[in-house]
Amino acid sequence: MSGIPSPDLSDRTPVHRHHVDGFGEVRLVPVDPDADLDLLYAWVTEERAKFWGMNGYTREEVHETYTFLDGLTTHHAFLAVLGGRPAALFQTYEPEADPLGECYDVQPGDHGVHLLIGPAQGGQPVRHFSSTLIVALIDYILTDPGRRRIVVEPDARNERAIERLRRVGFVLGPEIDKPEKRARLAFLERADAEAAVKAFSHR
Repeated sequence: MSGIPSPDLSDRTPVHRHHVDGFGEVRLVPVDPDADLDLLYAWVTEERAKFWGMNGYTREEVHETYTFLDGLTTHHAFLAVLGGRPAALFQTYEPEADPLGECYDVQPGDHGVHLLIGPAQGGQPVRHFSSTLIVALIDYILTDPGRRRIVVEPDARNERAIERLRRVGFVLGPEIDKPEKRARLAFLERADAEAAVKAFSHR
């Protein structure tokens, strides 16, 4: 969408790199709440991001949210970078240290994620763009052998996101009620996550 900032992040030091044949290298860089505020505010308050739950936030509230996350050891925020430009916002968390942990039976090795695909930057649509980004992020999660299962909880009304997860291999669980939304749990066991990374990296 025009007007959405798309800064060059090629000089940021990544915490992870993942190459996909025919797609390129996806780099994960930690969010900088100060330097990335314009981008974060534009992305999370767009109408298209209504299921992210931050529509109506002010710049100050967005900054406070990501500054708070930046100070936690259990929650982390990253930008997925493709071709030097931000392509997605990616957040990870430990369910037992998150309100989600009160909504389902947390298992040892569970690791939670949130994903917001960024707006299109122009050009021709890329086949499997969203799925490939998701798999690149899964590859990062798998770098820790203690992570045995990936947990997601998209808004139950977000049919597009749920279908993306199913295509990658997530198994849908029950719907749950959280204070801010009715969510649909979905799970990806480590063995299935490893198979997804292999399959989507060599398409």
